[in-house]
Amino acid sequence: MRCFLSVLALGLLAGCAGGSARLLAPARPAINAAEVRVYRFAPTHYQEIAVLDATSGAHFYHGTAEGEADALRRLKEEAARVGANGVLITALGDRSSGSIGVGVAGGAVSSDRHSFQAGEGAVSGGAPIVRNGAAGIAIYVPHER
Repeated sequence: MRCFLSVLALGLLAGCAGGSARLLAPARPAINAAEVRVYRFAPTHYQEIAVLDATSGAHFYHGTAEGEADALRRLKEEAARVGANGVLITALGDRSSGSIGVGVAGGAVSSDRHSFQAGEGAVSGGAPIVRNGAAGIAIYVPHER
């Protein structure tokens, strides 16, 4: 049972990282993700191409710096696929992805000729599962290319 729970937890933590893009305008030719620049504030002139969303792998309790970097990397990859040379960040942070819990219950009854004992007990616990997430707008900035 313990082995099964370990495999289940690993599967939950490793899965479902990824990204998506919803086009707002026709896509441009794809570029290398290394050419995509991240913007926290909008540049003076740009064209919106797509709305982007990306997540990292899961962690217990809170995201990590590595997870945030992974989510940003995935955002840049999605932008590059639609030919954007920039990503205007709209959200960055932890996203709840459920929780994992474990419960153990048991009871025992024993007796002998001189005494009687009965016992019952339960132990349970849980931990939230969190992913780092990033959202943004894939943009094309004319002077960047």
